[in-house]
Amino acid sequence: MTLLKRLMPLCLVGGNLVWAGVPEQFKPAPAPLPQGLLLKKGDRLAICGDSITEQKMYSRLIEDYLTACTPELKVTVRQFGWGGERADGFLARMTNDCLRFKPTIATTCYGMNDHGYRPFEPGIGEDYRKYSTAIVESFKANGVRVVLGSPGCVGNRSWWAAGATSEALNLNLCQLRNIGIDIANEQNVGFADVFWPMLNAAYEAPQKYGAEYRIAGGDGVHPGWAGHVIMAYAFLKALGVSGEIADFKLDLANNQLRVSEGHKLVSSKAGAFTIRSSRYPFCSAAPMGMAANWYPTIGHNSLTNHDSIRSGMTFVPFDQDLNRFLLTVKNTKADKYRVNWGDQSQVFTAEALKQGVNLAAAFEDNPFATRFAMIDAAVEGKQAFETREVKSLFRVPGSNVTMKQIAAQTDKIWKDVERERTALASAIPAAYAPVTYTLSVTPE
Repeated sequence: MTLLKRLMPLCLVGGNLVWAGVPEQFKPAPAPLPQGLLLKKGDRLAICGDSITEQKMYSRLIEDYLTACTPELKVTVRQFGWGGERADGFLARMTNDCLRFKPTIATTCYGMNDHGYRPFEPGIGEDYRKYSTAIVESFKANGVRVVLGSPGCVGNRSWWAAGATSEALNLNLCQLRNIGIDIANEQNVGFADVFWPMLNAAYEAPQKYGAEYRIAGGDGVHPGWAGHVIMAYAFLKALGVSGEIADFKLDLANNQLRVSEGHKLVSSKAGAFTIRSSRYPFCSAAPMGMAANWYPTIGHNSLTNHDSIRSGMTFVPFDQDLNRFLLTVKNTKADKYRVNWGDQSQVFTAEALKQGVNLAAAFEDNPFATRFAMIDAAVEGKQAFETREVKSLFRVPGSNVTMKQIAAQTDKIWKDVERERTALASAIPAAYAPVTYTLSVTPE
């Protein structure tokens, strides 16, 4: 593979965006496109998967987004990650650990352990198809809508593999991705293509940010924040969210601002507009002085760090597809204008403002960042308890315990355990509140 080829731009192959550096032997089946919004108001979303889900990173980003960016849907979330798990393992525990909570929609992310960290063999594909299909059928039998997620990719530091190259492992994972597409089409459920955007980013990243940049994480399997924001992007796209956070239209001829649903114009004075917004943009960087546990804790302002959310967002059109907070200005007379958003400001050309500026992409810090960080802190605390709830509180000591015994035991502690989780869950809507701020556009 020549350096020139790896530096070539994205192109469209089989309905998939392909970075030209990805070896030609990868044969991605066309991924089904989302058919509108899958979420319904009041949905209870179950996020299921292996240790990558148990990292509570992409699941945290998804819950943050649904809480802050689509509050009108009032979706609640639980994560059910379990390290080392394969599809058959989740199938065995899904009644006790997941279905008892009566989810209405679920996402799955299996295949990493299922692929065995070795080159593809027919038996690997057969087992993955069998157990993944059974999971989907079980969810559907219980009235749960499903988004079947593909596995991600591995990197070139995967010490999990005994002698196999990362390319061989990724070809295996690509096969499982394609099988997942078959299942999604056969079962008429959603599909989240996690593998393909991650693999493209894995080939692009070293050329863009250096050889030590690892989309699949330092161990080649567990991504940092950059990889997890790509995963969150894949699932949110599959869930069909529109990404239309705000659409503000300012007419400078009469100094009138029109705002979209989810926002209210409170007052205007001397070219400054006070707005109250119930829909937040997705905030990718914490303001200075926020608690250290706000994500990401390492390198959040660095585009060259694979533990940076902002960095991960450069590999997928996150702001374009999911985070549009648009300001359009007409009847301009000057060549440039200063936009003040809260206590931050930037200068834009009149032409850019006429076409529309995405404030969420342009302003890393914005009036919503503090509240967004508070929501995330509450989500982090709740999801941490959910891991403990499923992996220890809902378990009976002993190596030969059956799922029936586990169910009988956990029924006894159900109320006490759920009382503790309910208290943590209630902190999320308590952290959320409409944000009031000032927006102005003045000639520069």
